[in-house]
Amino acid sequence: MDTHYIEEGLVKIEVPDFEKVSSKAPVFYNPVMELNRDISVVVLNQYRKTLDHDVVIFDAFGGTGIRGARYSKEIPGVEKVLVGDVNPLAVEIARKNMELNEITNVDVEKNDANVLLQSNKGLFDIIDIDPFGTPAMFTQSTAINIRPGGLICISATDTSALCGTYHDPCLRKYGAQPQKTEYCHENGIRILLAFIARNLAVNQKYMHVLFSHSTEHYMRIYATVKRGGKKTNESLNNIGFISHCTNCLHRQSYNGFVPPVEGYCPECGEKYVTAGPLWLGNISDKEFIADMIETVDELKLNKKDDLLKLFNQCYEESEGPITFYDIHKLCKSLKTSSPKMNDVIDEIRKRGYFISRTHFKLTGLRTDMPLNELKDLILKVKEETLGNDV
Repeated sequence: MDTHYIEEGLVKIEVPDFEKVSSKAPVFYNPVMELNRDISVVVLNQYRKTLDHDVVIFDAFGGTGIRGARYSKEIPGVEKVLVGDVNPLAVEIARKNMELNEITNVDVEKNDANVLLQSNKGLFDIIDIDPFGTPAMFTQSTAINIRPGGLICISATDTSALCGTYHDPCLRKYGAQPQKTEYCHENGIRILLAFIARNLAVNQKYMHVLFSHSTEHYMRIYATVKRGGKKTNESLNNIGFISHCTNCLHRQSYNGFVPPVEGYCPECGEKYVTAGPLWLGNISDKEFIADMIETVDELKLNKKDDLLKLFNQCYEESEGPITFYDIHKLCKSLKTSSPKMNDVIDEIRKRGYFISRTHFKLTGLRTDMPLNELKDLILKVKEETLGNDV
């Protein structure tokens, strides 16, 4: 088997050569996910700073061992990392990579993630679930075996289901109805979070979301988990539905598992499409993101510029309203071409409303300005632009 070496952060690993990144590769290593791993290292470093004890980490899908190795080398105060994989070749290569980096606090075991979670019950301060596809079948074991106060890190790469391209898989895996709107990636994050919250609630646990993002082909959430029946009940109040008008783009959110959802848009009378149940609470913590931005300077990261761009954008939009508008969709509904984004943003800001761009979409505007006023503003900015061009 031909191999080559990869350097990420503070580690160097040996990786098998293969033509295409897929679940059928002899040992899974995805270079595109380096940004994902860099972000994880920053999140875990910042989380570790809040604790007064060393941590035990579980990396459920080890592959070459790159993530577990980086956690060991780049996060202070790691007592132990358990790396799991069902592929015997992956386990062999991961063990070699630990030796290559002179790492002694990482154990590599061949077994299913659920089996490893159950057999090490209650031992994990941090659980990282980063599968090839859906994390759905590993979420209940994660909920059971994360320590109170612990950190869960969960990825989903089945974005076609979460974003509404395929409805049935989302219903089957997450118990939710998706919708393919302009903010479908945000809805996907919220569906994933609601699914996780429900799995936690079965065990009288609830979460505080620290950071979430949708990048490339995947979605990723980081949340701390605490225990308590009353707080768990309160956390479920963050679950609800979003109804969307495909005609005028009006949208409305409803908290609750069985809320009185309107069937038709109050603005234009068009029939609503509805997504949910999904998480209507915050999907990132602004203060935590600010702390992560400072932590970045302390670390050696290959993707530092991309990471900071993402952090800064998520910081700006973190306290904005649920969902955002796509300026191109708005202008299409108005039968006009799009004015400059910055001109629209400046005018919204002048009127005292919240406004930010969004990392979910380059043409997205996150604002609490009423939709009809936003449409009028866009037409006004467009007229002024045409007048200046005359």
